[in-house]
Amino acid sequence: MKIEIWSDIMCPFCYIGKRHLEAALKAFPGEEVKIEWKSFQLDPEIVPQPNKNVYEYLAERKGMTVEASKQMHEGVVARAAEAGLDYHFEKAVISNSFDAHRLIQLAKTKGLGDAMEETFFKAYFTDGRDLNNKETLMELCVATGLNALDVKEVLEDEDIFAQAVKSDIVEAQQIGVRGVPFFVFDRKYAISGAQPVEHFEETIRTVLNA
Repeated sequence: MKIEIWSDIMCPFCYIGKRHLEAALKAFPGEEVKIEWKSFQLDPEIVPQPNKNVYEYLAERKGMTVEASKQMHEGVVARAAEAGLDYHFEKAVISNSFDAHRLIQLAKTKGLGDAMEETFFKAYFTDGRDLNNKETLMELCVATGLNALDVKEVLEDEDIFAQAVKSDIVEAQQIGVRGVPFFVFDRKYAISGAQPVEHFEETIRTVLNA
């Protein structure tokens, strides 16, 4: 079974969805599963703002108070906790995810796509790392298992893997993806959003019995 996942590492529900899928797959031990992560940007035009956290950014965009913004995020933090994740939006650094997506594309060529997604998710939502900082990206990539020279080459040439990122986004538009996470199973079934674990289990069972 092949599972393709369109995701943005700045999307809190994508990390939750990842955990729900992983939990569901535990119900099918022994099944051969190939997971391919696909690039998607919720806000491709976002300008990096390393001195501004998510609460402040959303407050400005929505014309609300920072306190109201915090309250909006409380439900997301609770959902993340239910999935075993520790979100700290007060530390999250406003970034444009394009370079990180290019590095995920590099990681995919080395069989480290899933590991790189996990690293970036945790770095952004839990650790408050700046994913537009090249030194930070280098550190995270090397810690995940990528070769430093390969990472340096990508970071120094903005064209490397740029088309791969854009192609994933175009493909998402072609198949009707309106938001992420979006999971496609063997190109026959799909799940949109961070659905409950049981929904993933039901879909996987349907795919395996098809």
